[in-house]
Order: sequence, then C-alpha cells, then structure tokens
Amino acid sequence: MRLLNTINSPEDLKRLNHTDLQILANEIRKFLVINVAKTGGHLASNLGVVELTLALHFCLKSPKDRIIWDVGHQSYIHKILTGRRTSFDKLRQLGGISGFPKTAESPHDSFDTGHSSTSISAALGMAVSRDLFGEKNRVVAVIGDGAMTSGLAFEGLNNAGRAKTDITIILNDNQQSISRNVGALSRYFNNLRSSTGYIDAKREIVRVLKSLPLAGVPAKKFIRKAKARLKYLLMAGSLFEEMGFKYYGPVDGHDLPAMIDLLDKTRHISGPVLIHINTTKGKGYPPAHAHPADFHGIAPFNPKSGKLIQTGNLTYSDVFAKYMVNTGKANDKIVAISAAMPDGTGLAPFAAAYPRRFFDVGIAESHAVTFAAGMARNGHLPIVAIYSSFLQRAYDQILHDVCITGLPVVFAIDRAGLVGGDGETHQGVFDISFLSHIPNMTILAPTTAQELEKMLDFAIGLNAPCAIRYPRETADFSLSRQDDPIRLGEYQILESGEDIAILALGSMNPIGRDVCKMLRGRGLAPARINPRFVKPLNTAAVAALAKYRHIFVLEENVYSGGFAATLRAALDALPTPPKLHNFNIPDRFLKQGTRAELLQMLNMDSSGIFDQILEILENDEA
Repeated sequence: MRLLNTINSPEDLKRLNHTDLQILANEIRKFLVINVAKTGGHLASNLGVVELTLALHFCLKSPKDRIIWDVGHQSYIHKILTGRRTSFDKLRQLGGISGFPKTAESPHDSFDTGHSSTSISAALGMAVSRDLFGEKNRVVAVIGDGAMTSGLAFEGLNNAGRAKTDITIILNDNQQSISRNVGALSRYFNNLRSSTGYIDAKREIVRVLKSLPLAGVPAKKFIRKAKARLKYLLMAGSLFEEMGFKYYGPVDGHDLPAMIDLLDKTRHISGPVLIHINTTKGKGYPPAHAHPADFHGIAPFNPKSGKLIQTGNLTYSDVFAKYMVNTGKANDKIVAISAAMPDGTGLAPFAAAYPRRFFDVGIAESHAVTFAAGMARNGHLPIVAIYSSFLQRAYDQILHDVCITGLPVVFAIDRAGLVGGDGETHQGVFDISFLSHIPNMTILAPTTAQELEKMLDFAIGLNAPCAIRYPRETADFSLSRQDDPIRLGEYQILESGEDIAILALGSMNPIGRDVCKMLRGRGLAPARINPRFVKPLNTAAVAALAKYRHIFVLEENVYSGGFAATLRAALDALPTPPKLHNFNIPDRFLKQGTRAELLQMLNMDSSGIFDQILEILENDEA
C-alpha cells in the first residue's frame, strides 16, 4: 500500500502520473477486499468503479465541484480518497463510517443517498441553484444503468435536458443493478455497447463534408442535416441526444488515461453532457467478478476463498423462498414480482422453477405494484416481494391502484424492522405506519417460520390486499401453538397470565418471551400474547384485553401510526381501559449497527425492557 498510504485528500492525487494512478488502483482493490472481508459491505460495485473514482477526483476539485453518487453503495473509493481510509475498520459498524455518502460525515459527500435513482434530480437542483448564485463549479451525477430503470431517473433526465444548464451525468453501465438488469432499457444499452466508433465516425464524416466544395448557408444546413442523419444510422435510437444531452461513449471505464482525457475534454462543454462508460462489477477479485450479485452486499468472508465466514441458519427470506416454490406448483394462478431483488427477497428459486410466472421489473417499485394490480384485476394472484424501505417508494400505487378497488395483491415485506449496517435509508421501521391507515389493507406479522407460511396461505385466500412483514433475522422454528388457526384479526394467547399482558409483535416475539420468563422469575404472572394482526383490530380481541391492568406492547416500528398507537386508541374507547405502555423505535433516524446493538442502545433488548417494566410496576404500586 505504498501509494495508498500517502493519499489523504483528492489533492494528493494530482501529483501522480498515469502509471502511479494505475498502481494506486491496484492497491485500492486489495485494500477493499481485505477490509470488506472483515466488516461486510458492498464489494462488487466498488471494485467496478475504482478507475472512475480516481479519474473524477483527479480532474475535479472536490468539494467545490460536486459529485453525487446514485444509491451511494459504490462510494467506498470516494471515501478512501477523501480522508476516511483509516476509518474503514469501522465501515457500517455502530459509531463508524456509513456505507453510503453522508453530508454530516464529510464535505466531500455532496448529497445523502441510499436509495436508487435520485442523483440526476439532486444534481440538477444543485446546478440550477449554482447558476442562480452566479457560481462556477462542476456538478456530476454518477448513476448506474440499473438505476436508470426508475421513473425518477427519467424525470430528472427530462428536466436536465430541458434546463440547458451545465451538468455532467456519468452512466456507469455494468449490466447489473443488484441482480442482472432487465427490460427494454437494458436492451437499449446493449445496443449502445455494440455501436462502436460513433464519436470518431461523426468527426471524420463532418471533416469530409467540410472539405467538399460547397459554399454558403445551404452547405452549412446540409452538414447539420447530415450529422443528424448520421446518429440514426450509427446509434441505437440516440435517446440521450434527443433529450438534449451531448452524448459521449461508450468508453472503457477501466481505461484510466481515457477516462481522464474525456473528463478534461468535456470540462468546457456547455449544457448537459452524458458520458457513457462500461465497467465490470467485481473487477480485480475473481470471486466477486464471477458472482457479482452475491458480492453486492455481502457479510464478512474469507478474502482468499471468497466464502462466507458464517453462513448462518435459515432466514425468513429462505422460508419464503421455499414456500413460493411449493405453492407455485399447487396454484398456477400465483405469480411473483420483484423490483431488481430476486436473490435478496428469495424469489430466485421461484423464477427458476416457473420462469413464465416470475417478473423482475427492475428498480421500479411503483411500476411493480401497479403491474401487480393489473394482473390481479385479470384473475392472477400476484405476490410482490420488496424490502420494507423500498416499498415506501410505491405508496401512491398501493393506495390508488390496489386498495381503492380491493385487489388481491399480497405484499411480502422483507427486511421489516431494524436491518443493521445499511443505516438510516434502509431501516424498515415505517411500513406499518404508511400502510395501516389505508382502507382495505390487512397487515400481519409472523413470530415463527411456520407462522409465516400459515400467514401466506391466509393472505392468498383472503381475496383482498394483504401485507406480511418479516425481519432480516434468522427464522424462529419454534413449534409452540402452531396448530392455532389464523382468523381475521384474532390474537393468539401463548401464555396465560393475570394483571399484566405482553403483546410482542412479530420480530419482537423472542424478546417478549425472554421478558415474560424474567418477570415470572420475580413472582409475576404476565400473559404473553401474539397479536398476529396489525390490522384489522378485532373488536372482541381488543375488549378481551380490558381484564389486564397493564399492557406492554413491543413493536419494531415507529410509534406514530404504528400498532401500539392504533391499539391505544381502541383501548381508550373501552369503559375501563387498561394502561398501555409502548416500546417502539424512537422518532428519529437510526444509523448503522447490528440489530442487537441498536436494540440495546434504544433500551429495547430483553434486559432493557424488563427493567423498564419493573420500574413501571413499582411506580404504580407506590
């Protein structure tokens, strides 16, 4: 790491020649593999943008010049070059640096990102604001071809091309978002990759045309028309030029001198510019190169073999995956829909078994939901599997296209609750709040693997909108009371008790079980109740809670709009309401850390909740 250890800011790059920069690129790749192997993180995408990041910081003057990384999971090299190299042992750890750009972390991070397709709109906003202030600096958005499938990216492109302001968009084309890209836009990029020589051919033909013995305005008009016709002959659609961009590419994104040369040449071009580069995910590390989806967001692994250090037990996603394959065989009306996450959500086995009934729509959650609504309206049973924090991007479609007409769409909400290292942008602690107030929506939360399967059966038979939220965690295979049927809105009594009731929703059930055991050790007799349903609230089930003096609700969601808040309102309407005490995610954004660390920090682990319950009960007796 001879050169890398001397780089503490982008200015340090500018003293290096091209040979040194290539040596530095190799050192950075080794550094990334060694460090991400320890902490986990987004490896394949970062290995693919080493040369691009070096070229950007070599040519630009950050932080005066603004670089906006779309999604931001590929910003590790950017962080290394901007003074955070020595903090990489704490990457994505509690109290450490984020795996995404954070303006509070460094002035070189121009915009907080974590979700896809926001970069062009944000960059345009910065560029227009710059112009209004009369400032002079470059604004560059780096967006992957997978992120271009989102409608938001095209809204940004449409307005950037119309605005005519100076802005550079770098399209990092690696044929992958997380899983392999899909759709018409992906085919368009494939055509662009094969349309070599457009820029050089255009220059040569213009040179020849200008050398012809033509004179006056008609000659100039002829040349303009010839150039316009040329791009239709040599390019597949000229989409970006038609939108108002000056298009350059495709260029080898791993050719560092070529990248530097192109960034320098486009520095003084006025108006919107789009530079199309081709890169390879996982470049320089064979396991990531061979399996880029596996190394998109990976847990700690052995850097020599590429194998995970801890494979862990089956997760709820694994349980969902097996269920979908088995149920798909029994019911040919079931279709599965993913938004660029077939592997992460567990739908890859279904896709392999029933390819005609699996649909990956790319990074287009809004389209996924309305597409599902169309299929449901025509008689199919769509199951839409999307992470909690990504489903919020499709709120209007859930309300408008699914729930108003009560269409039977099942939402399998993966990563509900605290998710760990990805931090604020990925914590799934809002889905109950933004779904529970929508009429016609039913919401369930399983406590065990078997209960998840039973709830999926229930949802498929409901013939109405239904959402099932489950965590990222290892699945609980406990068999206690699994024979209890699931009936709309009914709660499940897991342990009888007096005076005190603990309602632990879904992922909080193991903590509720521990707390009950600790309370019984103190001579108390708490009831332990599995609510099962967030919505609807069953009138009889709510009335039955009136016999308890204290009710403690444990919920991995914010309080506002959550299960505890809804239950409190229902209990307060009873003639003699019990006292409800809620344990919820606080009203603030939570940074990265393991789920266990975050729960302990929030005083929502078993010992923390136990101590608080004892204090509440002691104060009540005083």
